[in-house]
Amino acid sequence: MSDSLNQKPKVPPEATSSNSQSSSNKEPQLNDELTTLRSLLFGIEPTELNKLYERLNNPQIQPEDISRLLPEALIMRSKQDKQLVEAIVPTVEEAIKTSVQQDENVLSEAFFPIIGPATRKAISTALEQMIQSLNQTLENSLSVESFKWRLEARRTGKSFAEIVLLRTLIYRVEQVFLIHKKTGLLLQHVMVKQIATQDPDLVSAMLTAIGDFVRDSFSIRKEDALKSLRLGELTILVEEGPQAIIAGSIRGNPPQELRLVFQDAIEKIHLKLGEEIKAFAGETEPFKASIPYLEACLAVQYKPTSQKNNYTYAWSCLGTIAIACGIWSFFMIREHLRWQAYLEKLNSQPGIIVINTKQHNGKHFIMGMRDPLAVDPNTLIQQANLNPKTVISQWKPYLSLEPELTIKRVKVLLQPPKTVSFQFDNNGILYATGYAPRKWILEARNLWRSIPAITQFQDKNIVDIELLNLQTYIKEIEQEKLFFAEGTIELNPGEAIKLPQLVLNIQKLLDSAKYLDKNVRVEIIGHTNAAGTEQENLLLSQNRADKILSYLKSQGIDTSKFKVVGVGSKLPWKPELTLKAETANRRVSFQVFVTDTTN
Repeated sequence: MSDSLNQKPKVPPEATSSNSQSSSNKEPQLNDELTTLRSLLFGIEPTELNKLYERLNNPQIQPEDISRLLPEALIMRSKQDKQLVEAIVPTVEEAIKTSVQQDENVLSEAFFPIIGPATRKAISTALEQMIQSLNQTLENSLSVESFKWRLEARRTGKSFAEIVLLRTLIYRVEQVFLIHKKTGLLLQHVMVKQIATQDPDLVSAMLTAIGDFVRDSFSIRKEDALKSLRLGELTILVEEGPQAIIAGSIRGNPPQELRLVFQDAIEKIHLKLGEEIKAFAGETEPFKASIPYLEACLAVQYKPTSQKNNYTYAWSCLGTIAIACGIWSFFMIREHLRWQAYLEKLNSQPGIIVINTKQHNGKHFIMGMRDPLAVDPNTLIQQANLNPKTVISQWKPYLSLEPELTIKRVKVLLQPPKTVSFQFDNNGILYATGYAPRKWILEARNLWRSIPAITQFQDKNIVDIELLNLQTYIKEIEQEKLFFAEGTIELNPGEAIKLPQLVLNIQKLLDSAKYLDKNVRVEIIGHTNAAGTEQENLLLSQNRADKILSYLKSQGIDTSKFKVVGVGSKLPWKPELTLKAETANRRVSFQVFVTDTTN
């Protein structure tokens, strides 16, 4: 029967096609009617109902659905574990990075109201702590007591820090243990920083064992508890509660008021964690809430050093440091100024070019180029009052074309006499002025071409010394006059003393002429006065000249180019007023002729 019920009646194809056509015509009308009926039954607008149908027909999650559920989902997920936070971190970092790249002012303006006050507060707190720490450190290091403590530390073998702690510390609670009373297991433990400690669980077990040992050994009632234990400078203070014990290790002499702090802590712990302590089965995680109460027991008290909180030692040290920095700055600035003065002197010197300078580890390094004829930089170091050991120089040689060094190079190469001076113009012309030997003049005319920067050598203002001497010898010889007695060839008294100087001048004349490659001809001229006949006078004047020639020959003078001439009284001389004309004309005079060898 079920099969018959499940079977559908067979319809002929023609009927099916006709029915389908009729149903298709009626379908819009039926849909509209059903929609109206449903909206009336459920109290929903037709448009909203159509949206509901579309939502049911499309089961995919829409963005608006996620936006409604996302805040609550994030809160619920963040409470479960940290996976959501770890997943979001890269996205947040990338978003912040992109924001900064686009406009860095957005974040800076957002953080500005927070960063400024926070930074000022942090700096103020750190500075105050630093001053306090510095003052305490200096007070324990530079005071009179500190030297006594150092002697005590050396005598007892303890460290200086231990002695300072013993002498300045009244008491300090270093560790606090929260111990389960029934099992003796450690529930929580806190301690101060920078102290050496054993395993807290082991310490807890040992305290419990000590209490049991005392009870068993001395027949103490079980309800009685161990209140304190002292060993040397260390005191163990114990305060019991109904279900837990607080034990603190204290260095120094704790006051009685400290026990009240421990009692207050154990009471607050029982009030807050009483159920957890009662149900304790080995899990210590719930007892982290007791840490603030345990940390309140970590008290410390030092001996007061002064009623005035003026940080005397700190300010004294800072003042000393400031003075030291001022002195150091003074010397550094002075050294810098001296170094700059040295560099200025170097740059002003011809033939020195500074290329690079630097300072490192208190030493000055300088590199540059220097002409070999330039001033020695080491002499400038001393003039600048610098320590030569702090200046390390490296100079590369080069040839400078500056006029000052060109003149120096000329003097080094040409080796001029002191009577010669030089001038150098911008056209490269070297002018020489003064007196110089002929040999030097000839050498200078050949050597100047090997001097850099010189294009022309002008020596027309150089006077040849040998030629000048030659002119001097000629003048002195021609000015010489030898006077004779009346009618004889004998010299007047006192005239003979002129002969040695005459010989010397003639010899110098001949030597200079030979050196200058000149031809010299000397005429010895004899004169007489007008007394007597002219024929007699000619003969007498000739004899007077011959006598002088004979004397010169006897003194080793080469007289091959000498000529004697007797002129009688034809060339009278007008002497100065001290001589009479008759006496002045009884003389022998000289005349020198110099010509070039080519003539």
